[in-house]
Amino acid sequence: MSVEIMDNRKFIWGHDRRFNAYPNYFRNIYVTRVQKVSIDAGFTCPNRDGTKGTGGCTYCNNDAFNPSYCTPDKSVTEQIMEGISFHKWRYSEANSYLAYFQAYSNTYSGLDRLKELYKEALDYPGIIGLIIGTRPDCVTDEILGYLRELSERCYLAVEYGIESCYNKTLKRINRGHTFEEAIQAVELTSSLGINTGAHFILGLPGESRQEMLNQAGIISRLPLKTVKFHQLQIIKGTAMEKEFRENPDDFELFTWEEYLDFIILFLERLNPAIVVERFTGEAPLRYLTGAGWGKKRSDQIVSLIEKRLEELDTWQGRLFKSKVNSKEQEMKSSPSLRSREGAEGVSS
Repeated sequence: MSVEIMDNRKFIWGHDRRFNAYPNYFRNIYVTRVQKVSIDAGFTCPNRDGTKGTGGCTYCNNDAFNPSYCTPDKSVTEQIMEGISFHKWRYSEANSYLAYFQAYSNTYSGLDRLKELYKEALDYPGIIGLIIGTRPDCVTDEILGYLRELSERCYLAVEYGIESCYNKTLKRINRGHTFEEAIQAVELTSSLGINTGAHFILGLPGESRQEMLNQAGIISRLPLKTVKFHQLQIIKGTAMEKEFRENPDDFELFTWEEYLDFIILFLERLNPAIVVERFTGEAPLRYLTGAGWGKKRSDQIVSLIEKRLEELDTWQGRLFKSKVNSKEQEMKSSPSLRSREGAEGVSS
């Protein structure tokens, strides 16, 4: 499938933004703005509680990503109430909300408990659906069967933390599952008609830039509705921070300028049917080892990425399923690529 621009300058995803953007996807469903409200329901993970290991993922500190109102000592109802209040000042036009079960593995429990928690969220006024973050090894046929029933009554999405397509990396970061298990979970969830998403981290130790770029083609073959990308950030107090300090040469962290160039190349190869929800993570500076990218916020980063896409006259999926046989063919596809001759397959 190739991506063509329609006569009215809209792409195949139905709008004129140069990537298949998550906010536009939701506006097509609900017309008005829908806002997520994060929930920490007190779950854990099998690589934390001893079932598959201890310590959790080497990069993980959920406090670096959870909003301040989001703590497991509060009920689901309390967190939703405070979350809506938290977002109201910034997103005053939002009247509908999705309860986002975010921290750790939010299907890692018995079905009765899951039903109770999900029902409490859906009973709150203004909540129109659920987004459930979990791991590929934390779903069962019974749980997915229930989620399929629930998805017939409200918006529902399951987002899997996959993080890498390479088993060598998954082992190194102590995930406790394989990429084959991730494929199985994604395919089963999608086959049941459930909106299926995935999270990936770009820049994990031991992966070359070319290996990272090659993941675009692998991800494109998965039956995903949405995807989130995060640049690797070294979070204080994690096992990865210790590894980074002891073996810094094993890490090839992106500068902002390098990441901007890289994510354009990645997007060009990504299936245009996949909705891109995030390009980057945004941990508070106090949690970061090193300066990171300064004070750039996600909305600013998206604007800069869109500006670069416009400057290069390129878009998500431009090279999807169309391996270029020669540099001459690639140059013909977009004259602006002449300025990037030799950029593919290098480290920046």
